[in-house]
This record gives sequence, structure tokens and C-alpha cells, in this order.
Amino acid sequence: MDKKKRKIDLFSHELVPKHILLSKEEAEKMLKELNIRPEQLPWIKKSDPAAVAIGAKPGDIVKIVRKSSTAGEVIVYRYVIDK
Repeated sequence: MDKKKRKIDLFSHELVPKHILLSKEEAEKMLKELNIRPEQLPWIKKSDPAAVAIGAKPGDIVKIVRKSSTAGEVIVYRYVIDK
């Protein structure tokens, strides 16, 4: 099957958390609040299926919202890298 014809909604699967691409303003605000540089965040490759699905490019920051049985929701951030 040709990759271009294959359309799978990753985010409809219960084990795939919500991925949100932050705007530059949102990213700057978050980095300032946490007093860190983007490179200090955990990384996500631009080729990651979820990053591809939301159109993330190297240098972007992705907010990931995971379900948690103890905390309800857990928010983590990832810095998009090229490799």
C-alpha cells in the first residue's frame, strides 16, 4: 500500500496522547516560566509519527497531554529535532 494513500488517525488510539504544537508566543512563555532553554527539554524527532501528523518542524515545541490514573492529566513538553 502506498504511504500517500494510507490515512491513519494516530490520535484516535487510546494509547496515543494528545500532541499540541505550541505557538512561538506560548513556547516563549512556557520556557520563561520554567527558566529553561528549549534544548534542555526532552526531544522528539521531526520524523515521529505524531510530530509529522501535527506538522512539527525542528525548533518547535510540542505539548503532550497524557492521561494518568493518579493525577488525571500529565503535561510534558518536547523539543523537535531534525535527526
